[in-house]
Amino acid sequence: MVLVLISTVLAMAAPWLRGFSGGRQTAEAAAQVLSLTHLARSQAAAQGRSYRLNIDAEAKTYWLTMQQAGAFVELDCEHGRRFQFPEGVSVTLESSVAEGQASYIQFYPDGRSDQATIRLTGRGADVYEVSCQSASERFRVVSPSEAGGS
Repeated sequence: MVLVLISTVLAMAAPWLRGFSGGRQTAEAAAQVLSLTHLARSQAAAQGRSYRLNIDAEAKTYWLTMQQAGAFVELDCEHGRRFQFPEGVSVTLESSVAEGQASYIQFYPDGRSDQATIRLTGRGADVYEVSCQSASERFRVVSPSEAGGS
């Protein structure tokens, strides 16, 4: 009888737990993208060279590159690897700068960056935006509750 009761409760809770996990994946992906924007901005200023956060929405990947001898090259460290967005999370980049399939946000040595919004949409239609509204501001995450209030 106890096993039947436990099985019933778990069966009822399973869909909710799946949705909760998916929502956390979207929030964690947004936090990781935000962290890379802050790293790119600080490295650009510290090293006196431009950095880019590249986003390939079709392949669901993102990575940092830096300007070296007139070209952008991948970083030779952990932060330069290609990161994968979680399964079920779609991404769009709204920026005025784009090159082929891969789009990017550029961070300049003077502390400025391109204005852009990276929109992450999870399975449960939860939307997180990593956004910078002016060239002198830092990027920040706008959560679903904040987006609904504006």
